Amino acid sequence: MMRKKRILRRVIFLSMMIIIMIVCTKKLHKADFSEHVEEDYQEVAENLVVEKEPKEINDWRLTLVNYENVLPENYEMELVNIDKIRKIDARVFDELHQMLEHMKQDGITNVWVQSAYRSVERQEDLFERKIKEYMEQGNTREQAEILALQAINKPGTSEHNLGLAVDFNYVKGDFDTTKGFAWLMEHAQEYGFVLRYGKEKEAITKVEYEPWHWRYVGKEHAVKMNELGMCLEEYVQYLRQQS
Repeated sequence: MMRKKRILRRVIFLSMMIIIMIVCTKKLHKADFSEHVEEDYQEVAENLVVEKEPKEINDWRLTLVNYENVLPENYEMELVNIDKIRKIDARVFDELHQMLEHMKQDGITNVWVQSAYRSVERQEDLFERKIKEYMEQGNTREQAEILALQAINKPGTSEHNLGLAVDFNYVKGDFDTTKGFAWLMEHAQEYGFVLRYGKEKEAITKVEYEPWHWRYVGKEHAVKMNELGMCLEEYVQYLRQQS
């Protein structure tokens, strides 16, 4: 009888131990599972990319005016004379003047500003003249407008309307064979200017290669644009994506 009681107590003891072990194992498994879930959630959260609206660039030097971006309404500038005829945004004058003077000091005396600021009204007149020129060659008005857009921007979509761009010499393609062009390619960024319409960027700018057309963007931006090999459209988009 006593032996049976001892056996029964052992059975009960072992049963209780087994139950305790099962309960503890479940708790440990649950805790381990929760820990893994938390780790996985954290990893997903860290890798989650939340798309944000590109921020606007609040810098007048980078104002983008092109076939998609019209001159901002109420855009204001103070104009100063480069010479008796041509004018430019007053904020650009000092850098432009220094650039031309230093070019002369380096022996390049045959580079001058042929065109700078241009009013929207003047741009409209030039655009209409170009359309008429193509229509006289036998093109329809629609065809003439398409052809004209390859050479001149619509009114309000030209950088000349901003007062931040200059055209040098006779506005001809062979300007890139001159010493002046070579000098500009090497030094213009030091004064905040960049070649605006590069040959390899025509698909982006929608403007044919213009070696004579240079745009002021500020020294730090000019250096960075050249470093990245970007035109203004690409650079503005690049900055918008930075947070």
